[in-house]
Amino acid sequence: MNSIYDKLTTLDFVIVAGYLVALLVIGYVVSMKQRKKNETLFLAGNSLNWYSIGFNMWGTNVGPSSLLAFASIGYATGIVAGNFEWYAFVFLLLLAMVFAPRYIASKVSTMPEYMGKRYGDSTQNILAWYALVKILVSWLSLGLFSGGVLVRQILGIPMWQSVTVLVIFSGIFTFAGGLKAIAKVNVFQMILLIVVSLTLSFLGLQKLGGIDVLIAKTPSNFWNLVRPSNDAHYPWPAILLGYPVAAVAFFCTDQSMVQSVLGAKNLEQGQLGVNFIGWLKVMALPLFILPGILCYALYPELGSNSDLAYMTMVTNLFPSGMNGLVICVMIAVLVGTIGSSLNALSTVFTNDIYVKKINPTATIQDQIKIGRLTIAAGCVFAILIAVAIDNIKGQNLFNIFQAVLGFLAPSLSVVFLLSVFWKRTTKKAVNATLSWGSAFSLFVGVLYLWIFPADKYPVWPHFLLISFYIFAVLMISAVIISLTDRNPEVNVSDETDIPKTSKKVKLLFGLLGLTILVLYLVFNGN
Repeated sequence: MNSIYDKLTTLDFVIVAGYLVALLVIGYVVSMKQRKKNETLFLAGNSLNWYSIGFNMWGTNVGPSSLLAFASIGYATGIVAGNFEWYAFVFLLLLAMVFAPRYIASKVSTMPEYMGKRYGDSTQNILAWYALVKILVSWLSLGLFSGGVLVRQILGIPMWQSVTVLVIFSGIFTFAGGLKAIAKVNVFQMILLIVVSLTLSFLGLQKLGGIDVLIAKTPSNFWNLVRPSNDAHYPWPAILLGYPVAAVAFFCTDQSMVQSVLGAKNLEQGQLGVNFIGWLKVMALPLFILPGILCYALYPELGSNSDLAYMTMVTNLFPSGMNGLVICVMIAVLVGTIGSSLNALSTVFTNDIYVKKINPTATIQDQIKIGRLTIAAGCVFAILIAVAIDNIKGQNLFNIFQAVLGFLAPSLSVVFLLSVFWKRTTKKAVNATLSWGSAFSLFVGVLYLWIFPADKYPVWPHFLLISFYIFAVLMISAVIISLTDRNPEVNVSDETDIPKTSKKVKLLFGLLGLTILVLYLVFNGN
């Protein structure tokens, strides 16, 4: 394999060093300003505007795994992975129109706090611990593992060294500046990511001879979003039914994603930020998937090593100096993902466990101190889990991420959907789903991923369909428990003061929906 490290020049090293220094300076400056204003690290003093929210949510969502995995899937199967970005519109709409107004009206800073207001302390406790596990496993550790894979591809150093360097840098940055620093830097980082990835696609098309040559050199089904029900990789029923389970949990209930919206100046800015991430997701095809398809046409010799597609394009097409920029982009997406995850971890632990249970009279300074200790502990755990994943796994990175999310998601999706859409939902049903339901879901996940892996036991349905079946079982169970509860403790929150959505927000979501519909029509013509 081409080593990017061998191609680095003095200019590349200067670019990378300058970039790292700039990041730390921004973190320090924001930290100083916060100290003067006596703000916590967690919600950026409710000061985020729409573009900061959009870029920050996108930066959290677009981890290094996106760059590697989308290019890998593009190389192996074409544009089918676009479903994971474009179908997300439905759930971003749900977040903006249904969940965000309720979260902002209830003036909460975490998801467990929101559910605690509705069902009491026991629900808040269960959800707080579940949220901590979810952030540690699905965000920090998997994000760090995929980042470690990238650094290992670039520098050729062992996994434990890769992840340690990454987590120390991200941890220092989050430690210093909190959500506001992450949000400020993410705007710049995501613009840099767009520029570098579009340049890569442009150079690839130029070398190949244009779009017509690309279409001629790829199978026709590469350009179809919807695959037949017997497709081995992404059959349409699995995406249609299974993806929503993970997407509701991911976009509407996940602290790492929702936190940016909670930090908005007002509801409209939060909703516009969610709309903006939807437009950014439209760009997934030229930014992430197209480089993989171009690599298939240019370097078919990769064969089954499709995980190398993105870096193969980089090492073969970028001139000296640009390689340094690519490394900056990798650092950018890592700091964005890991930083937001560490911040979410510290917010949940500090607000829902430390202040609620251990020290109710904690000052702002106490909260910042505990938040920072949580970040440090999270860093250590994340390194250990990432190294463990590296020792266990031999699977496709994207599928690992989607499968883990698919097994963590069902109980959260059931509880939040029922709480918002069905007033009769009882505390007993919510607590049972979050505790026993989660245990059942994770048990099935462990069976699928480790004990009876799907590649050795082909009787398993597609992992997205398993997620849907678990969701259906938990949903039916929660409804039965609620209806048969003799002493029902139901939702007590007053929702008469939910702010209204502006016409501007509705219009922009209408336009986005129309754009997605057109894309689905265009990319199912073969």
